[in-house]
Amino acid sequence: MTAPALPSHSEHPGPPAASQPVRPFLKWAGGKRQLLPRLREFYPAAFAAYREPFLGSGAVFFDLVNQGRLAGHRAFLTDTNGDLVGCYARVRAEPEAVIRSLKRLAARYKRDPPEHYYRVRDKFNPARQAISHGHGIESRRYTADLAAMLVYLNRTGFNGLFRLNSKGLFNVPLGRYSNPRICDTENLRNVAAVLSAKTISIKQVQYVDLLAATKAGAKEGDFVYLDPPYAPLSATAQFTSYTSEGFSTADQHRLQRTVIRLARKGCWVLLSNSTAPEVAELYDGNRDAKRAGLHAHKVPARRTINSNASRRGQVFEYLITNIPQRVSQS
Repeated sequence: MTAPALPSHSEHPGPPAASQPVRPFLKWAGGKRQLLPRLREFYPAAFAAYREPFLGSGAVFFDLVNQGRLAGHRAFLTDTNGDLVGCYARVRAEPEAVIRSLKRLAARYKRDPPEHYYRVRDKFNPARQAISHGHGIESRRYTADLAAMLVYLNRTGFNGLFRLNSKGLFNVPLGRYSNPRICDTENLRNVAAVLSAKTISIKQVQYVDLLAATKAGAKEGDFVYLDPPYAPLSATAQFTSYTSEGFSTADQHRLQRTVIRLARKGCWVLLSNSTAPEVAELYDGNRDAKRAGLHAHKVPARRTINSNASRRGQVFEYLITNIPQRVSQS
């Protein structure tokens, strides 16, 4: 296989390194902050555009920004979750309005956390359903107040989960926090400044629609980081759905075909997933994946989400990529 092209500096200025380090403003199941030192070993030395189709907390995107690695590059940030995309868009467009609303929510939370949390959750669901359609939330209609409620519920709910039931209702219970940081004003402003770069696109879209599109899709030399909902390690480990449809075994197979196509196309590809048997079968020793130049690396990580604290701890995850490994620059 021909190695992906190493592009020269882009004509686009791209977002510079942030004047102050930016952090994810949302917690997200499977967020990658603790795995960043290992992920950095597989950042390509040079690339064209950056694409992250399962945005979540955006830990890798913000890490690349902090390192100045996105200067000169376009970035395409997408997710199928309309609440997530709508929240990012409002923080970018109206950070001060989101901050004002968050401050009010934080002040009321201190008076009676359980009562206030469930009152906000009961208000959040009908508000988001009011901007929904047959395919989920319409992210472009997300308001600053809705974005603030999502951040509030995310920072105070159980383990920062975003979980919808079969009716599409957010049903995460209150978390056990003594003093959660609900409104990080400085970081929200810094995030808004970064996201406001004209070279950054934030859209609600199915990942395959974006990556496979002829004109708008990934091109040779692009760096594509994929962090899908993980395949469960056991029959009882499917703890959350990020959309009411979930992410099935069929979706994992579809994703594998997309990853192979991207690698064959000459993209730099980096995929995170669990070490579930179905993932091993798709990538670790899989003939088609190997022919596409993909290698499956097992790395240690910490399991942070389980209702039973004794079952949390170190596990192994897959990093699947066609990028040569290099020494970490953590």
